[in-house]
Amino acid sequence: MNKNIGYIVAFAIALAAPFVGYPIFLAKLLCFALFASAFNLLIGFTGLLSFGHAAFFGAAGYVAGNAMKVWGWPVELGMLAGVAAGALIGLVMGALAIRRQGIYFSMITLALAQMVYFGALRAGEFTGGEDGLQGVPRGKLLGLVDLSNDTALYFFVLGVAVLAFMLIVRTVHSPFGQVLKAIKENEPRAISLGYDVDKYKLLAFVLSAALAGLAGASNMLVQGFETLTDVHWSMSGLVILMTLVGGMGTFAGPMLGAILVIALENKLGDFGIFMVAHTGVEWFNTIGEAVNMVIGFIFIVCVLLFRRGIVGEIIAKFAFSSGKKTA
Repeated sequence: MNKNIGYIVAFAIALAAPFVGYPIFLAKLLCFALFASAFNLLIGFTGLLSFGHAAFFGAAGYVAGNAMKVWGWPVELGMLAGVAAGALIGLVMGALAIRRQGIYFSMITLALAQMVYFGALRAGEFTGGEDGLQGVPRGKLLGLVDLSNDTALYFFVLGVAVLAFMLIVRTVHSPFGQVLKAIKENEPRAISLGYDVDKYKLLAFVLSAALAGLAGASNMLVQGFETLTDVHWSMSGLVILMTLVGGMGTFAGPMLGAILVIALENKLGDFGIFMVAHTGVEWFNTIGEAVNMVIGFIFIVCVLLFRRGIVGEIIAKFAFSSGKKTA
């Protein structure tokens, strides 16, 4: 019940947010919250650490962008094309990677994702190369809602994120999700019970990739462009950071981690200007250039003090105070 109340409060805040803040920035937060949640489905509930999720995120943005700008597809079909691209790349990468376990699995996903990155770099006619794919039109949703309106676009992205989140929750609580948890906890036992572990891991990988593709297509729509940054290995590292800071294996944790990291990346410079204006200390002007250092410091603090992530620690403390056993 408390969890449902939390979801309702969060949804109410999300509905009111664009009337208080900048809708495009808020929509970007939603896109990365979905991206982190998609990644968490794989690592948090299946136990597979992928270093290649940027491939799904960025490739989906390129495919959706070309579908809408070059091929003239409506926004709905463009988004679906991005999801299909993420799922297809996920199927290929997953089929190769699940043959190995542990760090070898992670390294294979990283190597394959870098192949996608260099492919995007060389395929200039499709991706725009180092200049990126620019000027993607937002179009109209169902031919009626003009997404060039920032508020309308925000609510569209919010609807996409909510539906995707509901899918993730439903998947985790389904019999399929219970098998994924069993694989994470004890893979040999799951095999001994007769489950085709490789098939389940591949399905989880493809679903995670498809949802990451949905996040990438949504982000492209919000930004109006797609660049190599979104398909670079550093984006894979960023989503890992978001998930670990927020709380791996929780539903709200990755979303909170994404909000914190993206907010720091975009607003730390503004905070420095604010501090200079109120303290007169010129050093704060340089804080925006040290965003990676600040994020790294926060990561170290979370590893040392919040080993389960922020939300994970809150859940653990609440369960302990209630007299329940925690994992």
